[in-house]
Amino acid sequence: MAKCYRCDDWASVFACVLLAILSNTVLASPPLPPSGDDMHLGVATCAGSTCHGAIEPFANSPVLQNEFITWQRKDSHSEAYSVLLNDQSKRIARNLGLKSAQTAKICLDCHADNVPDGKRGKRFQISDGVGCETCHGGAERYLGSHVSGQVTHQKNIEGGLFPTEDPLERARLCLSCHLGNDDKFATHRIMGAGHPRLSFELDTFTAIQPAHFLVDDDYQERKGAWSNVQTWAIGQTLATRQYLQQLSSSKRMDKGLFPELAFFDCHSCHHSMKQQRWASRDSVGLEPGSIRLNDGNILMAREVASVVDAGLAKQISQQMRALHQASQQSKSAIQSQAKKLLGLNQQLLDKLAGYKFGKSTTLKVANNVIKHGIAGQFLDYSGAEQSVMALDALFNSLKAQGAINYAPGSPVSMGMDKLYNALGDEDTYVPERYITALKSLRKAI
Repeated sequence: MAKCYRCDDWASVFACVLLAILSNTVLASPPLPPSGDDMHLGVATCAGSTCHGAIEPFANSPVLQNEFITWQRKDSHSEAYSVLLNDQSKRIARNLGLKSAQTAKICLDCHADNVPDGKRGKRFQISDGVGCETCHGGAERYLGSHVSGQVTHQKNIEGGLFPTEDPLERARLCLSCHLGNDDKFATHRIMGAGHPRLSFELDTFTAIQPAHFLVDDDYQERKGAWSNVQTWAIGQTLATRQYLQQLSSSKRMDKGLFPELAFFDCHSCHHSMKQQRWASRDSVGLEPGSIRLNDGNILMAREVASVVDAGLAKQISQQMRALHQASQQSKSAIQSQAKKLLGLNQQLLDKLAGYKFGKSTTLKVANNVIKHGIAGQFLDYSGAEQSVMALDALFNSLKAQGAINYAPGSPVSMGMDKLYNALGDEDTYVPERYITALKSLRKAI
């Protein structure tokens, strides 16, 4: 796991009300950009030097106007299609029996703006990869008003601009590829063919992606702003929801003798046979040697619930245990328990509406993550990985609130360095090193 080197925290602590956003999310959410009805005009329509293609940020402009250059030169999304041309992708395609990765829908759906031919404008190029409209929506209706600068951000959204500033919608969008949804999903067969393991956390990935926006007073007036802890909490709860939706879906679970193996923790099977591991996690109720579900996001959602509603957090823990035990019984048992946990997760999502994380609650979550990690609840690599990214987000929020010193070289920062080093190579991960690093971090705070 690569270390997340963050800049100074750009997300102001914002007294926001999430009720309208988080309630009835399925009904209120707009279609994801690839599924919308609007024509995708291509990144070239955004790349003009007086639009978003300036070499340097414009002075006295409400936006930087060099967003295209940042994407083109620094953002890995711009290379998502070209990756399909390398030797690894060619090998994956051969293994899967595909003619080529760069023409296969199963690959293009996440590595490009793979809208139907009828929704591709004259300047659209599939080779642009994950471009502007892949995330911001087809520009057919909003481009003119957007360029004029005479309408509000809300009017642009009504014209088809996707609200990426909203962490709920951003999470739904990002997770559609970085975890999967009803339309696209990285199965165990795909990963067995050579595709890397998927891992995602909304706040961390937002931070390490080169920002093509600046959260200043003008931005906050137009779009609001979100603290790291709010983004993290919403991201984890949405990730849990999408994981459980897929886990309980007949589309993912009704083929073959075994459940879809992509739902399980990769490292339960894939680890060095020379490094013998014989450890159990009491929270799952399974004996050592059992293949465990990948519950990294669920574990973090439970940590969110621990300060939002302690009673609900206890229910989530109990139902998570029931889900793990069902994984040793049958596919139907897994689906049944996943649906029950999905209901509890929706309760948490509803309770996040209007909830504001203050200094004390943010610090409590951080201390709980450290305590539970030391107690062995995040022994699996995926859980440990999510816990480290969680602590990074929480500490950045505490830094913004003036509660801790998280500057480079500070005791907390050096403690995080040790944690990241403990997770540096997933193939040689040793849980005891992770726990030792957590104990060192606990002393620092």
